[in-house]
Amino acid sequence: MALIVIPGDTMVPLFIATPSRRRMTAALAAVLFAPAAFAEEIVFTDQGNREVRLAKAAERVVSIVIPMASTVIALDGGTRKLIGMNPTAKSAVVEGILGKIFPEAKDIPSDVTAPNFVPNVEALTAANPDLVIQWGDRGADIVAPITNAGLTTMLILYGTEERTREYMSMASKAIGKPERIGELVEWRDRVQKDIGAKVTAIPDDKKPNVLYLGRALSDISASGTKGNYNAWSIELAGGRNASAELNGTVSVNKEQIAAWNPDVIFLNAFEAKLNVDWVYNDPILSLTNAAKSKRVYKMPLGGYRWDPPSQESPLSWMWTANLLHPEIFKYDLRAEMKTAYKTLYNYDLTDGDIDNILWLKEQGAAADYAQFEAK
Repeated sequence: MALIVIPGDTMVPLFIATPSRRRMTAALAAVLFAPAAFAEEIVFTDQGNREVRLAKAAERVVSIVIPMASTVIALDGGTRKLIGMNPTAKSAVVEGILGKIFPEAKDIPSDVTAPNFVPNVEALTAANPDLVIQWGDRGADIVAPITNAGLTTMLILYGTEERTREYMSMASKAIGKPERIGELVEWRDRVQKDIGAKVTAIPDDKKPNVLYLGRALSDISASGTKGNYNAWSIELAGGRNASAELNGTVSVNKEQIAAWNPDVIFLNAFEAKLNVDWVYNDPILSLTNAAKSKRVYKMPLGGYRWDPPSQESPLSWMWTANLLHPEIFKYDLRAEMKTAYKTLYNYDLTDGDIDNILWLKEQGAAADYAQFEAK
């Protein structure tokens, strides 16, 4: 007779007398002592100040939040755990480099939510996710349907680098990759400090007025400085937010842009058909300092769009710094991108990949953009 001790100090007698019984004993022991049997519960407080409990690392994740889909892919090293995402996130994947790195991502459903973050509860429950990631500061109406369906939900907040690092850390813990976040946060911290140290020596009168347009085609939108990640990254790189007077994100007209007369204009990467000619060919906008000096740039589209915070933000900061102060910042962006993509996605970027991410052809004769060409 043999004794097997089960957690909880229970001793189970097993009589081993025949090969058949020995095989049964081995099988039972394998089940009892399998790692999954001792998987630790994952518990943390999300950015909505709610307790999130997972019996084990989430294997099936839905990201209703747009940027988090690509972040989950980067943290996990693949698309296996991402079973649903926002349609706007999917368009970035399909149109951008992630569609090439992970071609299977095009088959991940995007019917779990509308682009405006209103969940499709029927599609969500059918997907049977272990974790749903949703915004925590855009009203209870987009959260209650998910929690009422009994689905475990992680709420995140947008707007600052601190929040970004925090929700990336929560996501890495939730999917069972807590070791992954350390090197990514260290990279963000190192680049932020390096840029910040150099910017302290730049006089205010040498900092260009920079306008970021979150929309431009069907409507034109700009944002104030408070809670605006784009304004924060512009200031980090040694610029001043030309639309700082605004309260939040609001619609503006071309006459207002002309009155601000920005030295640099950044166009969003969300509108695929938007390009720098939109400024250069416009009778009003073509009179701005930015247009006259050819300092109009479309934000790159990498693993995600470089406008909002993402796992690739340090690359966006370096791109911005090199353009705002090319005499001070001389990051070898192509080399930095190759290193980052190997770390984030285990992928070796080609020169053609980089040209496409940076919209090298679409930028036209933009000032100082030749620095990003392959040498």
